[in-house]
Amino acid sequence: MTNDSGIFDGRILVVAFEGWNDAGEAASGAVRTLKDALDVVPVASVDPELYYDFQFNRPVLASDEEGRRRLEWPGTVVYAPVSPGVRVDPLEEDAEFHASGSGVGNLYLLLGTEPSRSWKAFTTELIDAALSAGVDGVVLLGSMLADVPHTRPISVFASSDNAEVRTDLGVERPTYEGPVGILTVVAEAAEAVGIPTLSLWASVPHYVHNSPSPKAMLALIEKLEQIIDVTVPRGDLVADSAAWESGIDALAADDEDMASYIEQLEQARDTVDSPEASGEAIAQEFERYLRKRGDKGDGRGPEEPWRRD
Repeated sequence: MTNDSGIFDGRILVVAFEGWNDAGEAASGAVRTLKDALDVVPVASVDPELYYDFQFNRPVLASDEEGRRRLEWPGTVVYAPVSPGVRVDPLEEDAEFHASGSGVGNLYLLLGTEPSRSWKAFTTELIDAALSAGVDGVVLLGSMLADVPHTRPISVFASSDNAEVRTDLGVERPTYEGPVGILTVVAEAAEAVGIPTLSLWASVPHYVHNSPSPKAMLALIEKLEQIIDVTVPRGDLVADSAAWESGIDALAADDEDMASYIEQLEQARDTVDSPEASGEAIAQEFERYLRKRGDKGDGRGPEEPWRRD
C-alpha cells in the first residue's frame, strides 16, 4: 500500500484511544511514540466530567518533575504541529529523536481514553476541532486481540469506507457488522462532513493480552510511514520488541502445551501468508477476529487458551 494519490499529503489527524480499541496498548503506544518524536502542542481537549465514568476510568495520582503529586484525569486531547506545513529535516545527530519528512508539519494527533457516555456529543466536539484545524484526512489506529502467533510479523489490516481512499491506496472495504468502539463512531462522523478516513488495525496475540506489545506498536508506525511522508525514530521499540518476543519464547519453552498451541497458530498464519492466499481470504480472516472480539465484549479470550480440560 503506497500513497501515490496525494489524498494523505495534506493535514492528517492520527487518532488512537485507550480501551476497547487498544489491545496490547499498541494504538495508543504508537501515537505516544509519534507525540514524543514530533514538535506538537495541545490545541483542544474535552471536559472529562461530561464523558467519563470515574468509577470505570479512575483519575490517577502521579508526581510531576518537581515531586509534587497531582491528579491526572482521563480525557482526550488534540495536538497540532508548532510549525504547520513545514518540512522537517533534523540534523543527523537529532535523527534518533525527531521525526522527519514533508509530512511532519502536517501531522495532528488525537490521543485519549474511550469515553463512557455521550458518544455523539463527544464525537461532535472532536470533529469540530478537526474542521477548525483544517484537517484533510483522518487515520484511525486500533489493535485487536487475535489468534495470531507472536513469532510472525504483526499483521496490520487497512480498510476504508471511502471509495476514493480504497481506489487510491488499494485497501479493502470493511464488511464487519457488530459491536463497535469509538473509532468507528469518529470515522463515520468524519466521513459525514467530507473528511476521508483510513483505519489501520494491528493483530495482537491474545494469549499475551496482559502486557503491552511494542512489536504491534512498531507495526502500526511502519504502516503509517507507508501512507504519510514521515520517518519516525524507533527509540527503544526495536529492542523492546525483540525482548517481548524472547520473553514469550521463554514461557513457551517451559510449557509444552503452550508451545504446541503457538505452533498451530504459526501454521495457520503461514497458510494465510502463502502466495496462494487471496486478499479476500485475508480480509475474511480479519473480519473473523473482529466478530470474535465483539462476541466477547472486551475481546479477551481465555488467558491460557492452549489448556484443554
